Amino acid sequence: MNARILAATTGRILRQLRHDRRTIALLVAVPAVLLTLVYFMYADQPTPPGQPSTFDRIALVMLGIFPFVIMFLVTSIAMLRERTSGTLERLLTTPLGKLDLLFGYGIAFGLAAAVQAAVAAAVAYWIFDLDTAGSIALVIGIAVLDAVLGVALGLFCSAFARTEFQAVQFLPVVVVPQLLLCGLFVARDQMAGWLQALSDAFPLSYAIEALQEVGANAEPTGTMWRDVAVVLGSVVLALVLAAATLRRRSG
Repeated sequence: MNARILAATTGRILRQLRHDRRTIALLVAVPAVLLTLVYFMYADQPTPPGQPSTFDRIALVMLGIFPFVIMFLVTSIAMLRERTSGTLERLLTTPLGKLDLLFGYGIAFGLAAAVQAAVAAAVAYWIFDLDTAGSIALVIGIAVLDAVLGVALGLFCSAFARTEFQAVQFLPVVVVPQLLLCGLFVARDQMAGWLQALSDAFPLSYAIEALQEVGANAEPTGTMWRDVAVVLGSVVLALVLAAATLRRRSG
């Protein structure tokens, strides 16, 4: 990769985002609105002594899930539009390489995710009094990493879609199974063996576990750092695979 080209690509994508007000609203406002719904769903639930409230447990996980889902959807469609409009074909006639393009997307949307995570965390902690043993900075950092994971998987899946409708169809195929098996509904160690094996293969499981570790421990744990490393490795792998499968335009 060329650092100068990568920086220029990141800047181009950020400028496109800046002029797309609907996408900005989706990225920044929607997670905060959804967290508000979660709060009022669980506000009146009784809390057992010595246990975190239901809202604290669910909202912490949602701070990672909402960015993951939204970024997957936005980036898979954005890359498809680049391809179907002919923009990608024109860009790849320049010195721009596929990795430059895809890592530029990852960095640009990662910066957008930092804003997204900061706004969502501000709503959760300072408006709804979310309580976690670990630091807010770690929660935001892992939420941003979750969003970048969604970006990487969205870019990879977009290579196999020819229309926006097909891109959206990857949501129930790639995202929903990870949501069901990440430990949100049933603890992973309580699942059937084959379901636990699937859960162990999904990167979102490690992202959620990392958030849960921050929620339960005042200091970063070895498990949390292992989970972060797994998610980061999954991001890099997904971007490399996306570059290997990226077509210049849809057929």
